[in-house]
Amino acid sequence: MNAGMNAGNLPAFRFDVVARSQGARAGVLHTPRGAVRTPCFMPVGTKGTVKAISPERLRSIGAQIVLANTYHLALRPGSEVVAELGGLHGFMGWDGPILTDSGGFQVFSLKGTATIRDEGVAFRSVYDGSTHTFTPERAMLEQQRLGADLVMCFDECPPGGSPREDVAAAVRRTEAWARRCRDAHVRAEGRGHDGPQMLFGIVQGGTHLDLRRESVAGLLELDFPGYAIGGLSVGEERGAMLETTEATAAMLPPERPRYFMGIGDPGGLLEVIERGIDMFDCVLPTRIARMGTAFVPGGRLNLRNAEHTSSREPLESGCPCQACTTFSRGALRHFVMQKEILGLQLLTEHNLVHVFRLVEAARAAILGGRFAEFKGTFSSNGEHR
Repeated sequence: MNAGMNAGNLPAFRFDVVARSQGARAGVLHTPRGAVRTPCFMPVGTKGTVKAISPERLRSIGAQIVLANTYHLALRPGSEVVAELGGLHGFMGWDGPILTDSGGFQVFSLKGTATIRDEGVAFRSVYDGSTHTFTPERAMLEQQRLGADLVMCFDECPPGGSPREDVAAAVRRTEAWARRCRDAHVRAEGRGHDGPQMLFGIVQGGTHLDLRRESVAGLLELDFPGYAIGGLSVGEERGAMLETTEATAAMLPPERPRYFMGIGDPGGLLEVIERGIDMFDCVLPTRIARMGTAFVPGGRLNLRNAEHTSSREPLESGCPCQACTTFSRGALRHFVMQKEILGLQLLTEHNLVHVFRLVEAARAAILGGRFAEFKGTFSSNGEHR
């Protein structure tokens, strides 16, 4: 059964943890549009498309689930238009699972133009300066129209380094908004444009473990079928981020999926997998590709460097992507320097393949009970030792 109900009458897709190894875990999330093997990296399609790669190619290189952004799609072209065009699955040309964030992070990144109240957040559009208000109810309505399979509560995400009193206020507001999101979701019978939607609560609290405990306790009372760890990778020191991730994951129900919002560097992925995280997303792999940078076993390779001009080497030996099996570093550097679209496409595919292969290898190591040994072959920044 792909879509059951949890104790709080929210749609809950079955999640099976099938193996554990040194804190890391491998699982399967059974959605109506296919099973997602975890741990899983989710590419980000902010405005309805993962930049520089087609849905068909995404699927062929191993993508299982993609993200779209509620804030941007609500403003352009509008969730009503997306619904008229078949919902996100039809709009994006993607028949697999889709997750939408609530738009909270984007709204709160506009601190200079946003006014936060208990009712919601008023802000100016990045597109035309028009004034809008996002409330928990509107965030849920927008996501219902968009029709993703996994949807997120509207939360307040303070930037790293915020004063403790601001983080504490955000925790309490996030809990109140989560309750309103849950109520709106129940009123909609947990359904979106064309199917059931699984709602995730989002834990806030910065790097303050007592505030994380408070946030988790409030969300557990609402009995969400999945939980996300938000408010990290927003400027805090990495050691504190990892300590907070480990402590927060340990507070969450072991039978529910755990989602770390916003991490995509190879080293960081291995660290959060070790701490029991199942799902994660980030624009980093595709963004740096458009800047001419590739993930390779030695770290990051900047193709703009002149040393690659005449190189006949592939980006990464043994990598099955088109960039590595067909083109030399020298050719790829030329495409990048001349701003050829093919260069952006090839590097985007390569970086995603690099991340997918890393995560799939981590999953295999978990299944084999040797994750610590596997992770030990990498440095803290994801380079092979």
